Amino acid sequence: MIDQIGEDIARLKNRIESCRNGGINKLWLEDIARLEQREKVALKALVASIRQHPDLAKRLALINSVDGIGLPTAVAILVRLPEIGRITREQAVALAGLAPYDDDSGGQLGVRHIEGGRRRLRRALYTASLAASFRWNPQLIQLYQRLTAAGKEHKRALVACARKMLIFANAVVARGTPWCGEPPAPSFSVS
Repeated sequence: MIDQIGEDIARLKNRIESCRNGGINKLWLEDIARLEQREKVALKALVASIRQHPDLAKRLALINSVDGIGLPTAVAILVRLPEIGRITREQAVALAGLAPYDDDSGGQLGVRHIEGGRRRLRRALYTASLAASFRWNPQLIQLYQRLTAAGKEHKRALVACARKMLIFANAVVARGTPWCGEPPAPSFSVS
């Protein structure tokens, strides 16, 4: 329901962009405000329901601890990918539809692209990666800058950031420890 409300809001915003009638736009803005309020209430109720179950509450808190993953995105990951923390990073990325697949045939090398997976989860991660890769997560900021400096398109770099964000979430749930913000320092043994 929360996703559908978000889609309804997006549709109304698109209609406002092309409508020149002030009265109709006013009605649509009121509808948007009403839907946004309903969306907040539904999200709050869903979070309260999740927090009634200790296992789900712990996983939600772990996912939400990753820099750049807000509560709505954490809920989307937990609800849309209940396997999180119990699968490999490759499986998580493939289930979300963020794994790069090739279009190779014989000797021809095709372009890599994402495909399949859980569309609403992919959309939530992509949307969250936009803010995270510019503001909230230093590792994703570095990844985005490195990829764009290497000539990757904006959208491809954001997909890579969304993929990395899901890998981070999967890792914190698998380990059972909150996000620390910095990658662990490599341990070298001196003999």
